[in-house]
Amino acid sequence: MSSDVMCDVREDRTFFIDGFDLDAFVAATLAEDLGDAGDITSIAVIPADARFTGVMDSRDAIVVAGLPIAEAFFRALDPEVRIERLVQDGDRVPAGTDLVRLEGSARAMLTAERSALNTVQHLSGIATLTRSYVDKILGTGAILLDTRKTIPGLRVLEKYATRMGGATNHRMGLWDAAMIKDNHVAVAGGVGEAVRRAKVAGIGRIIVEVDSVDQIEPALAAGATHLLLDNMDPPMLRGAVTLIGGRVPAEASGKVRLETIRAIAETGVTYISVGRLTQSAPAADIGLDFTAAR
Repeated sequence: MSSDVMCDVREDRTFFIDGFDLDAFVAATLAEDLGDAGDITSIAVIPADARFTGVMDSRDAIVVAGLPIAEAFFRALDPEVRIERLVQDGDRVPAGTDLVRLEGSARAMLTAERSALNTVQHLSGIATLTRSYVDKILGTGAILLDTRKTIPGLRVLEKYATRMGGATNHRMGLWDAAMIKDNHVAVAGGVGEAVRRAKVAGIGRIIVEVDSVDQIEPALAAGATHLLLDNMDPPMLRGAVTLIGGRVPAEASGKVRLETIRAIAETGVTYISVGRLTQSAPAADIGLDFTAAR
């Protein structure tokens, strides 16, 4: 599995995810919202020297993700903003939990509010859904994987969020492993030939999608290092796992739901990949309430 997505929060102002430029993300996001004229409402209505205090809180039970990124929006517009982080990314918190307290320029806080909330709501939604799937398979030994079904431009962040929810990052992109699927097999003329071509190309990690047990032995004989068992029901998965016999990791994929994942995990598969972690997670209900500072 890929280890390219890492998080290091050493202090409030230091946040690192490999492959992610926080400053560039914040600048681009704010530029999209501000346009050429800026926050015309706050400029017109809020005095330049006004100060606000604010509390970001969860309205539902959630798994938190994205707080350091949300905070960066406020710091970008008010470098002197005071921020007290009350929980950490990866924490599971009940409804009504205060996440962050802020005090700073009222204009800056109002201008940054939507970008900050959009980010933490989206990432916490992913982390929360991910944790619900992880909870379902506890004790089975199966490992939950995410997929490449991410919003363009947000993959590194969304995969960070799945990690906060307890999943393991799978392929970060097309570059880090071969994934031989049915269209590749059709063009190559068979599973074995597709795998052979990948090996000739010098690819070390060769994942092969198989949708029938008849494809397992040809894939393994040719050198597959990982088998993705696609759209198989639990009885078929058990048979496939038995046939594979531990020679390579077995991954179940396709039509995995909260109500079915436990039965899938109990078949003995090594991994279960779930696209909906990033593709279909609802935003977490997180609010930010301001009051005028005294």
